Amino acid sequence: MNWLTNFVKPKLRELVGGKREVPENLWHKCTSCGQMIFHRDLVKNLHVCQHCGHHMRIAARARLKMLFDEGAYETIELPKAPADPLKFKDLKRYGDRVKEAQTKTGEEEALVVAHGTMSDETGGGTVVVAVLNFDFLGGSMGIAVGEGLLAAAGLSVEKSAPLIVVTGSGGARMQEGILSLMQMARSTIAVEQVKEAGLPYIVVMGDPTTGGVSASFAMLGDVALAEPGALIGFAGQRVIEQTIREKLPEGFQRAEYLEEHGMIDMVVPRHQLRERLIRITGLLTRPAASSDVVPPEPVDEADDSAEAVDAAPVIELEAEAVEVLPPEPDDTTDTAEVGDEGVPPRA
Repeated sequence: MNWLTNFVKPKLRELVGGKREVPENLWHKCTSCGQMIFHRDLVKNLHVCQHCGHHMRIAARARLKMLFDEGAYETIELPKAPADPLKFKDLKRYGDRVKEAQTKTGEEEALVVAHGTMSDETGGGTVVVAVLNFDFLGGSMGIAVGEGLLAAAGLSVEKSAPLIVVTGSGGARMQEGILSLMQMARSTIAVEQVKEAGLPYIVVMGDPTTGGVSASFAMLGDVALAEPGALIGFAGQRVIEQTIREKLPEGFQRAEYLEEHGMIDMVVPRHQLRERLIRITGLLTRPAASSDVVPPEPVDEADDSAEAVDAAPVIELEAEAVEVLPPEPDDTTDTAEVGDEGVPPRA
């Protein structure tokens, strides 16, 4: 037994205060440039790398706080959905995976629906925002997400407010099988409800937006926005290359590539997203100017012609006095006597 190690060293550690406990997650590494970023700087910069501008993934609540006025919003309770309809099990039970995700994120499901005001000096108003949380099982779409989108559409119609959906998902949730694929049709119905009510439906595509999500409600927006560098597509790049046996161009399935080829309307940096959404919703919800044409009063045709004659301008011309001289007699021509019948007599 070493008394210096087992007795003296612990006593000295107690005297000098012992080993400090350092909190975790004080520093984050940028996945693009590899630079270390202090956590407070990262939060202040909306999870955008201050060195290279790379847009990192951000939690659903942080997005809502970023979009609404003064970060104030109200969430709604989503309809209850079956926890494990297929009793699916791989390495873990599906129900256990859902519970782990709920503990990790503090959310009940991958979708968070909130409503509040989003405005500035130029305009804006009440909006409904639905955000997919990638931290919750990759933001995958199951029955609960489909129910949540229908609830968001219903709330949008009830409040006569635009619906904004922010995506960040790997697609349909495989643990729910065909039931998750059915949500593609149900989410499309939710979008149609909003459009039939004459309300704007705007989609903001974050990283990533793939699979069944990109094949359904993510591509149905009246205006489609995306964050810089976001991965957007249906199948993965490797699967496409193996299928067509060709090398895909550089930047394929990235937001900038899709904007260049007309798949999305614009790529908006995260710092400008709130301002741009306020401007778009203001333009789409602003009441149109009245275009009613007042018909002219009926006027009688006779009175109309008389009034036109009376109203016609009178132009007075000053004629110059002209002296008319009589014709001079012609001595060379003999005048003939005219007969009684008005016919000159024969010679």
